[in-house]
Amino acid sequence: MTTARPALDPELRALLADVPLMSQLSPEVLAQLRQLPSTPVDSVLAHRQVDRGEVTVRAKDGAPISLSILSPAHTDRTTPTAPCVYWIHGGGMVMGDRFSQIDIPLEWLDQFGAVVVTVDYRLAPEATGMTLVDDCYQGLLWTAEHAAELGIDPTRIVVAGASAGGGLAAGLTLLARDLGTPAIAAQVLVCPMLDHRNTSTSSRQYSGVPGVWTGEMNAFGWRAVLGDLTDDVVPAYVSPSLADDLSGLPTTYIDTGSAEVFRDEDTAYATRIWAAGGQAELHVWAGGFHGFDALYPHAQISATARRTRTDWLARALRPHPGA
Repeated sequence: MTTARPALDPELRALLADVPLMSQLSPEVLAQLRQLPSTPVDSVLAHRQVDRGEVTVRAKDGAPISLSILSPAHTDRTTPTAPCVYWIHGGGMVMGDRFSQIDIPLEWLDQFGAVVVTVDYRLAPEATGMTLVDDCYQGLLWTAEHAAELGIDPTRIVVAGASAGGGLAAGLTLLARDLGTPAIAAQVLVCPMLDHRNTSTSSRQYSGVPGVWTGEMNAFGWRAVLGDLTDDVVPAYVSPSLADDLSGLPTTYIDTGSAEVFRDEDTAYATRIWAAGGQAELHVWAGGFHGFDALYPHAQISATARRTRTDWLARALRPHPGA
């Protein structure tokens, strides 16, 4: 029996037509993918006036974690007024680096003068369990503690990420809420990877067919990050859909595509934030596949999605009357 699926946006379908797609990942394929050149960040920065800094912070176990700080050039840092976007890259938790999808937060550097801090968390399967989100947390703590010297307004720190990075951003925001620090003004979750159970209708719809990210690939990524953890002890900081309590979260933006594996877990997460009395904005882009706006940013639907996200962030970062 053929599973019915939402149709792809026609422009996206045409763009994907000549792209080699696969349905599964294996350790051998992952090793090959990791050998591909990383994001050429210099070309992304070439037309921008950006100051770039590199720092190393220590993980809880003492391992080094690299952070890159990208700031608008010629910024007056004597008065810490810039918003900060703390960026967490995608890659199924098993690949990618801190410059993956970096063009997304760089749009916010252009638009708002935001300082972008991007973190190289350790990847699964070499790192498992809480290690990835803990790495992200240590980088966020360092950013908040050094806000003044970076010119950052500590009340306007945004946590953002795409795909696996969106899931880690959600887990990081839960962790910061529960530990009481640092303050997060907003979270932006772009097609986030939120639920290790991989049992939703959209997970089934996008299994057994080639794609950008399929149910089988999702299962591979989650097996890699969970390691020896059994379902009954998976922390909600790792798989945020498990969280019993979604109250007390900062204002949240979630977007996803109608034609992708994470559609249902993403819409459910937004619904549960509303049920807990929180504020979330949800967009499900008709015909969008996983990561469509990162892969094809100039497609009409992608440009609309990115503009809508940026417009929301402009509202979220706007000073409140009397503040």
